[in-house]
Amino acid sequence: MALSSRSSISPSCESACQEIHAKWNQLKFLGETLASRTPAERQQIKETYRAMYHEDLVEHLHKAWMANSKDEMFDILYMWMLELHERDAMVARDAVERSNVDYKALIEMYTRRKSNQLFFIKQAYLAKFKRHLDQDIISEPPHPCQRILLALAASHKSHHDDVSPHIAKCDAKRLYEAGKGSMGSIDESAILEMFSKRSIPQLKLAFCCYKHIYGHDYTKTLKRENSGEFEDSLRVVVCCIYNPSKYYSKMLHTSLKEADADKRLLTRMMLGSAEVDMEEVKSAFLKRYRKKLEDAICESLPDGDYRDFLVALTNAPISAS
Repeated sequence: MALSSRSSISPSCESACQEIHAKWNQLKFLGETLASRTPAERQQIKETYRAMYHEDLVEHLHKAWMANSKDEMFDILYMWMLELHERDAMVARDAVERSNVDYKALIEMYTRRKSNQLFFIKQAYLAKFKRHLDQDIISEPPHPCQRILLALAASHKSHHDDVSPHIAKCDAKRLYEAGKGSMGSIDESAILEMFSKRSIPQLKLAFCCYKHIYGHDYTKTLKRENSGEFEDSLRVVVCCIYNPSKYYSKMLHTSLKEADADKRLLTRMMLGSAEVDMEEVKSAFLKRYRKKLEDAICESLPDGDYRDFLVALTNAPISAS
């Protein structure tokens, strides 16, 4: 390595890379070392590792995962060390490849990412899988969730941070009116038009106004109507926008409560929670289930590196999304 390159590397980062290289087969150590790192620190580790050993750390993890595809620890370590847009591309591909498309995974992504981030996700998806994500989320027969996702993706203003209380109040009333159709059905066209023209923060404010005006969450209105696939999909979208920490805590509980925990869902929820706000997710979990998230993980999973890594993630630094 050139002297100029070495001089720009922090001693702690270089030491971490040396230990990672020396203890490659000690998954517990790798987990403890990488779970505590911020996105910027993980990026620095990847760059330093490449400079020191002329090897891509993420690719190294990917090869290990491919050779041990049933080992959840290699899977989550690989996903954790990916760039955010690359990880989302992997999650999206896994979602659309399933016999029943996992629309919840796509909803989480489309409601959490900004427009420029969605652009990079789609570029990463195209580069890795030689396919267009927008085309892959369309299936036959069409699912109602597709229309919502496409409405969110189509908006030119969908992720600006400026919000208008006046527009939010008007939208809250439009949401109410959209639910007054015959037989209690929701006016899909009105909802899709709103979603295609409003930012995520603006929609969140509209849902807040709805509760203030009508005295209950909009999701309760959706539950009271003659609920169909569109209403079910819309309820998930609203939950992800209005109260993501509550949504993630509920999904974490779902993934842990089975006798054989759903580790695919659990991995996605833990990585996603680290990006939303892990402290808020833990607080919501404790409030709803009267149990600490880390205790629930330890009770539901067998002792091992994967469990230890998840527990470490409960104290991971907040990722900037």
